[in-house]
Amino acid sequence: MLLLEKRPVDSTLMRWASPVLALVLTVITGFVLFLAMGKDPVDGLKFFFITPISDLIGLAELGLKMAPLLLCAAGLTVCYRAKLWNIGAEGHFLIGALGASVMAVQLVDNSGFWVLPVVLLAGVLGAMVWAAIAAGLKTHLHCNEILTTIMLNYIALNLLLYVVHGPLKDPYGFGFPQSVMFSDSALLPALIPGTRLHLGLAFGLLAAVALWVLFARSFIGFQLNVVGQDHRAAAFAGFGARRLTWFAFLIAGATAGLAGASEVTGPIGQLVPQVSPGYGYTAIIVVFLGRMHAVGIVAASALLALTFIGGEMLQIAMNMPKAVTGLFQGLLLFYLLTCDAFIHYRVRLKPSAHQSTKAAVTAAHGEA
Repeated sequence: MLLLEKRPVDSTLMRWASPVLALVLTVITGFVLFLAMGKDPVDGLKFFFITPISDLIGLAELGLKMAPLLLCAAGLTVCYRAKLWNIGAEGHFLIGALGASVMAVQLVDNSGFWVLPVVLLAGVLGAMVWAAIAAGLKTHLHCNEILTTIMLNYIALNLLLYVVHGPLKDPYGFGFPQSVMFSDSALLPALIPGTRLHLGLAFGLLAAVALWVLFARSFIGFQLNVVGQDHRAAAFAGFGARRLTWFAFLIAGATAGLAGASEVTGPIGQLVPQVSPGYGYTAIIVVFLGRMHAVGIVAASALLALTFIGGEMLQIAMNMPKAVTGLFQGLLLFYLLTCDAFIHYRVRLKPSAHQSTKAAVTAAHGEA
């Protein structure tokens, strides 16, 4: 009989092997699912993991999808290190996109180097205000941040839908729910000419560097870690939990807001209802897959970005549904959480009742 036994010390090996094992199990399950759907599993996995990044255009698209994931994940990591379970990156992202779009539409007839920074700043500030709502509810009313941030996500989505169908709707857009196209001054420059990859990826990489500096070299990062590991010890040391909560939420809002602003000023160039395919939710997987470490979330964001473009490739090449992207992401998260259990527990073989009785009788005879 198999028994889960708590380890005396957490396994360092399993902590880093768990993401790899989860990925392997996801691939194996994907192979079986392709077979069950009557598709060639080798072709399916090839189209999902290899074909999308087989040329420069594909690599540029990977970087394009990485940027918002990396920015959202960097901010969420700050919260999760402090054990603040912010699920609101999607809402921060949407409000960031909305705030940047409102400013870009107001400045559509203006030109100059100052337009883009102002548009991006509007998105960042809007998302920080949105994150401040959850922070205030947490620190002043002791509301559960998981519930409040999830509900704020839906409010943000419906607010964006209202604005894009109403005040920001392009009067010359043939009835489509979209804003006017932004001016060239409000668009992010391309990093690689001839591709859609823009400066947003640089923002994401800088956020990862800042995350490493925060937790490896700064006192406030140390305080966040202590609050996350032992709230009572942090209070005894005089680390203000309320101040750190506000700091973590505002950072999460700022990075996700920048991601949303970069999305509308980058590949889209206008506000549309489908501005996010779920970047804020996927970033949660990125954080845990990357072990809440700067280098880890860079690698994890690349992998999860690949699931987005791989899912699109499967729709085109094998006529598969769009849900295949969410399926692979869900499998990856499921296996990651399962494998993470073995960081704290190990499997032991428990002897059956018959074996235990036999062993007791043998011991008794030996004593006699």
